[in-house]
Amino acid sequence: MTDCSTCVVRNRAICASLDATEILALGKMGRKQKVRQGQTLLWEGDGAPVVANVLTGVLKLVVSTADGREQIVGVVFPSDFIGRPFGKESPYTVTAMTDAEVCIFNRNNFDEFASSHPDLQQKLLRRTLDELDRARHWMMLLGRKSASEKVASFLLEMSERLAGQGCDATMPKGGFELPFGRQQIADILGLTIETTSRQLTKMRGEGVLELPSRREIVINDRAAMEAMAG
Repeated sequence: MTDCSTCVVRNRAICASLDATEILALGKMGRKQKVRQGQTLLWEGDGAPVVANVLTGVLKLVVSTADGREQIVGVVFPSDFIGRPFGKESPYTVTAMTDAEVCIFNRNNFDEFASSHPDLQQKLLRRTLDELDRARHWMMLLGRKSASEKVASFLLEMSERLAGQGCDATMPKGGFELPFGRQQIADILGLTIETTSRQLTKMRGEGVLELPSRREIVINDRAAMEAMAG
């Protein structure tokens, strides 16, 4: 593992609570791993031998039914933590939506390290509670909201997670660049690509947002989008 002090998510990742000596010890346990778009890092129901911090890229969390149908139950971004500490099986499949890089740890070694570092355990607990809140929000999003509400809610969340990342410096305030295309947005929201594109076009026509390119979004009227999101 390279020097953790140069890590691009050092101040936002799960290890941010550790001091320099602890970071050095944890860094010796980890290694960087590139994950290509479409490559799976963990499989649902299989043993969970690793945990990881996301350094770059975006990955999806997927659960499957017995007949093979899939549902995206979450999306993780740089500084997010993936895997199941203190658990033997992965509750979901983790697959890269874009090319990504992760800082990966053997789960048993990480569990042992976390057990002796209360600050890290507390950080894990906070992350777990945050994920629980997001899961409850996701249930409402997928189960009760209309297509327009789903798209608006999704864009608001993406604006909070992605604003300022990978955008041209000349992009107006409120602008961000999605790391995936409209088909993937549709898959995340349980919609067709036609419905997703229609909702985006409608929002642009109403002046709520601009679409400088296929992946760039500029929210012009956040209050209006919040109202659309319900």
